[in-house]
Amino acid sequence: MRLDDIQIRDPFVLRAPEDGRFWLFGSTDADIWSGPATGFDTYWSTDLEEWHGPLPAFRPEPGFWSHTQYWAPEVHVHDGAFFMFATFTAEGRRRGTQVLRAERPEGPYAPWSPGPVTPHDWECLDGTLHVEDGPDGVVPYLVFCREWKDVGDGEVHAVRLSDDLREAIGEPFLLFRASEAAWARPLPRPGFPEVHVTDGPWMHRTRDGRLTMLWSSFGDSGYAMGVATSGSGDVRGPWTQSDTPLWPADGGHGMIFADGAGRLLLTLHAPNGTPDERARLFPLEETPDGLRLTA
Repeated sequence: MRLDDIQIRDPFVLRAPEDGRFWLFGSTDADIWSGPATGFDTYWSTDLEEWHGPLPAFRPEPGFWSHTQYWAPEVHVHDGAFFMFATFTAEGRRRGTQVLRAERPEGPYAPWSPGPVTPHDWECLDGTLHVEDGPDGVVPYLVFCREWKDVGDGEVHAVRLSDDLREAIGEPFLLFRASEAAWARPLPRPGFPEVHVTDGPWMHRTRDGRLTMLWSSFGDSGYAMGVATSGSGDVRGPWTQSDTPLWPADGGHGMIFADGAGRLLLTLHAPNGTPDERARLFPLEETPDGLRLTA
């Protein structure tokens, strides 16, 4: 099948180190907004044109705490295994990011952290793994969004993770708020004078060492995606926002990966409305002024 045949939100592409296959993950339930969730599916390709699947990457065991709204799975290779970071929720529980683990990129994935690694009393989503060099070795962080439902002006936070990725260590720290981006527009929501959305952070280190972050909100033409850049080169920032979105209209929640030749590609979903969401791929270029789509 082709990408136009696959309904998917929040697409994530992993190039498997052992065979060079590309694995596509994302929010794959037909209705991710309500009703019981099925799980996450994955698709694979060798050329990014023809895709095979779906294969069941995650199916919850009986007794799993979440039963609805399974969102935005990402898969990262860490210490020789595959770790999925995904958003879950349940009635009477706060939405959060939990870590799952598998021995193969396609799964099956099983819970690894005892529960969400985001604060249990916050509404959180879209956690992504970011690893930095520290004085005693690599340091893993979770970068995630705190929802507007808590704070009105959506936030992006980071928190250190344990080396085995099972738990958060210490307190989260604020990176920025959505309204700091000139391109982000408020939305009307009951109980708030206005709200700003934060979605889908993705960390990208450029070849010359700059640390950038893709993230999504709403702009002049609907769902959109911008870029923030760390002034210090590490996760603590300070973070400055691009004046205009990288993707301005009716799409977003993107990430960056390299193809077999090392060329950078951006994937995101567009359009934004269910059930029409599709993963799209675009060549991406690093310039002295930032990230730029080349086609």
